[in-house]
Amino acid sequence: MTETIRTRVAIVGAGPAGLVLSHLLAASGIESIVVDQRSREEIETTIRAGILEQGTVELLAAIDGSRVHTVGSRHDGIELRFDGAGHRIDFADLVGRAVWLYPQHEALKDLIAARLAAGQDLRFGVTVASVEGADTSSPRVRATDPTGAPLEIEADFVVGADGSRSSVRAAVTGAHGGYFREYPFAWFGILCEAPPSAEELIYSNSPDGFALISQRSPTVQRMYFQCDPEADPHALSEAEIWDTLQKRVPGTTLAEGPIFQRDVLRFRSFVARDLRRGRVAIVGDAAHTVPPTGAKGMNLAVADVILLARALEALLLRGDEAGIDGWADAARQRIWKAQHFSWWMTSMLHVTPDATDFDRLRQLGELRTVVDSDAGRAYLAEAYTGWPLD
Repeated sequence: MTETIRTRVAIVGAGPAGLVLSHLLAASGIESIVVDQRSREEIETTIRAGILEQGTVELLAAIDGSRVHTVGSRHDGIELRFDGAGHRIDFADLVGRAVWLYPQHEALKDLIAARLAAGQDLRFGVTVASVEGADTSSPRVRATDPTGAPLEIEADFVVGADGSRSSVRAAVTGAHGGYFREYPFAWFGILCEAPPSAEELIYSNSPDGFALISQRSPTVQRMYFQCDPEADPHALSEAEIWDTLQKRVPGTTLAEGPIFQRDVLRFRSFVARDLRRGRVAIVGDAAHTVPPTGAKGMNLAVADVILLARALEALLLRGDEAGIDGWADAARQRIWKAQHFSWWMTSMLHVTPDATDFDRLRQLGELRTVVDSDAGRAYLAEAYTGWPLD
């Protein structure tokens, strides 16, 4: 027999967008259920990057049990390295803001614990097959529970926060799809056991391609270098990986250590043509993806749901439809600003396979324009640390 659940808001996806949305709705007295195909262990142990904008950190820090200020690390700038020299972008001095290095899986541990402690109906191992009735007042989520038994969730509103392979997206976009760009390069990423190689992140443009020297903790570091999208992450020896990274970050001696994870991360940009249909909406990676160069993924998801929570509060508690009718247009403003910034950082720092000498010298001229200009450095700092949230 099919189990049927009734709730105000059905949220598909227990990632940052879904969990933050359930928190904001609860604060307004709106009941929700959150379901996810993954297990709690899988969500909490899948290591993901985490550069959090100041607005995201302020929101997370206000949630009981958040460790963003105790485990997370505040960064007041980054270094752009090109043409043999490093140039610090001082966020604090330029815009009075900062970012925090706090891996996404750590933030998810905090959010899951906080929602369960608050009595949130949060179900793992639930596989969603489809969403029906988007144009009605009672859309339905059809799914199966962890045992494979059929499950149906009836709601006043359904939100797809279930990632780039969203099962909810089709109910919103239909055959309309969206806007898509695939880049002709990828990132070869490693996790290694080593101390930090620098106090802040280094974004390095070299003649051989891009490299990013990032961090995870005092003992584990994350680093990337530009590679072919079809590269085999296991084809290089550890010595070859370190040689490639070191060559692309001249002027810094990298702290090397055993590499215990390696992967190739493709670069894609996507924005769904429609973000909402009737009483179904998509947020976060279900609605848009960005290349990681601008560190916008999780932050953009949080910005989506802040606006959506306000619109749902007006709709479900006061019967006011103006907010939900304007939500998609309001969200798109930040989405496309973030898409532009991510594209700009990516195109400015990477060497394309077909780049000519003119392209290379023009790119260096662009980087020089940024670091030599107060306005240029301030724009980068403002966008990187995040435009203030409403």
